[in-house]
Amino acid sequence: MYKLVGPSLLILSLSACQLNTTTSDYNNAAKDATQQSDSKANQSTNQASSNLQSIIDSAWQLRLDSSPDLAYSQGDKSAAGKLADLSPAALQKTFGAEKALLASLKRLDLSSLSKEDKINAQILQYQLQNSVDLYRYKDHYLPISAESGFHAYIASIAKARFKSEQDYQDYIAKLKALPKYFAQQTYWLQQGLSAGITPAKVVLNGFEESISAFIVPVEESGYYKPFTQYPKHFSAEQKASLTKLGKELVKNTVLPTYQTYYQFMTETYIPGARTSIATSSLPDGNAFYENRVRYYTTLPMTAEQVHQLGLKEVKRIRAEMQTIIDEVGFNGDFSAFLHFLRTDPQFYPKTAEELLKEAAYIAKKADAMLPKYFGKLPRTPYGIQEVPAEIAPKYTTGRYSGSNRDDEPGYYWVNTYALDKRPLYEMEALTLHEAVPGHHLQISLNQELDSLPKFRRYSYISAFGEGWGLYSEFLGLEAGFYQDPYSNFGRLTYEMWRAARLVVDTGMHSKGWSRQQALDFMASNTALSMHNVTTEIDRYISWPGQALSYKVGELTIKRLRKKAETALGTQFDIRAFHDAILANGSVPMALLEQQIDDFIAQYKAKA
Repeated sequence: MYKLVGPSLLILSLSACQLNTTTSDYNNAAKDATQQSDSKANQSTNQASSNLQSIIDSAWQLRLDSSPDLAYSQGDKSAAGKLADLSPAALQKTFGAEKALLASLKRLDLSSLSKEDKINAQILQYQLQNSVDLYRYKDHYLPISAESGFHAYIASIAKARFKSEQDYQDYIAKLKALPKYFAQQTYWLQQGLSAGITPAKVVLNGFEESISAFIVPVEESGYYKPFTQYPKHFSAEQKASLTKLGKELVKNTVLPTYQTYYQFMTETYIPGARTSIATSSLPDGNAFYENRVRYYTTLPMTAEQVHQLGLKEVKRIRAEMQTIIDEVGFNGDFSAFLHFLRTDPQFYPKTAEELLKEAAYIAKKADAMLPKYFGKLPRTPYGIQEVPAEIAPKYTTGRYSGSNRDDEPGYYWVNTYALDKRPLYEMEALTLHEAVPGHHLQISLNQELDSLPKFRRYSYISAFGEGWGLYSEFLGLEAGFYQDPYSNFGRLTYEMWRAARLVVDTGMHSKGWSRQQALDFMASNTALSMHNVTTEIDRYISWPGQALSYKVGELTIKRLRKKAETALGTQFDIRAFHDAILANGSVPMALLEQQIDDFIAQYKAKA
């Protein structure tokens, strides 16, 4: 041991003092450098966030400018009497602006953004890329589909709320604008004829009936209905003046516009539509279909991968269906059982009222299951309505119709056309999908997420939304639905329907399948009525790729649930999991996976 005394102690003390001074200077310098670095990083983050917000604001304004109805619902009173401008100049201008915004978005340094901003940037890029792609592939040449078209959807302007004389004046302005709107849409249909970009002729069989449904006596027109029911505070003079003007407009503007469109469609367009059914037969058709596959699945999947996934799912579900056939003791093969379900009167409603009441009863049961499976529920209610008669013949069996307004409900639409083709054994699955816990729950919660930017609150990503709808059908099994084996077979036939979609959609659009091959495949594997099989196949022909989103989205949600259950064990909470799935609204599948990974990590941290 050494002991320092005298001068040696002094030298040691001086050295220590010098060392402390040097260390202090170094620490201060390092602190200053860190602060400068943090300041620069914060400036970079703030700048990137500011740039992103500017792009978000510009993209949202483009949507408002393109959709007067949306703009009005967001408080722009000047948009009240306007219809969308679909002129070549307007669409070209929107395309140029969206392309520029997309380029700016791709140049952003996402690494410096917050987690929420990164999600915003990715979803906005997904939306803008799709808009740019659709314009490049000339999708605006196709404002109609096998189900319906612009001529039917625009009729919803007559179903607005009429509280004041100004509301009527705005409606009158829209009626006066209808000829221009139809002329613009007809122009694009003519461009499509010239370019060979039309729906397949076979899916337009009977399409003219959806137009002639509007060519009726003035008093029977839906466009005239607002002039037959006024608010109580309107004077007799107001009513008389508005009614006279409304009758004149419907007679001399609306009905002739539909008549002209009818003649164009029956005499020119439908006869000239393409005879092939495959998207691959269109200009750049193969590239367009692969683009649609990626867009609707939100995953880097090819048409061939989707096709093989579909075949695998069909095989699995078919085995489960056979188990139920054995359970009920049916004496016959699979084909005979499907024939039995399609033809036995016990499975079909006698009246539209019976079908609607059955849907309402199931929907109310579904409402009661929600607290057990969800921690957060929407404040917006929903009602049940018939599919509008003018589009019902070629429309799907049911659908959810939401609202952009916070003072209106959503609606679960039930198709009451051709009652002998609407089996009751499918109603539980249909209701759980379209109402709750399916689309109404998911879409309403999305719109009520006040913290999200509006471009996300009022958007819909099909793989997420339809995947959730199909998952909701499955969730009903856990919640005690499908006690009747026929109803459970209906659930499986709905799941098979979505699996078969993967096969027939890719089969027709990329593998050379004929329409009859697709019809036979769907009919031989599901218990859907032949009417539904036909309308569905025609829907896939005219809406390529969209049908792929259901099964891919559902399988992703199921896989993520299994992942969470395995990782969390006894900590897994089904209500918390569902809330986490719906927490950020409609998102692509890759972002949904990140969302659930974060959910798992947060729960593990609580342990």
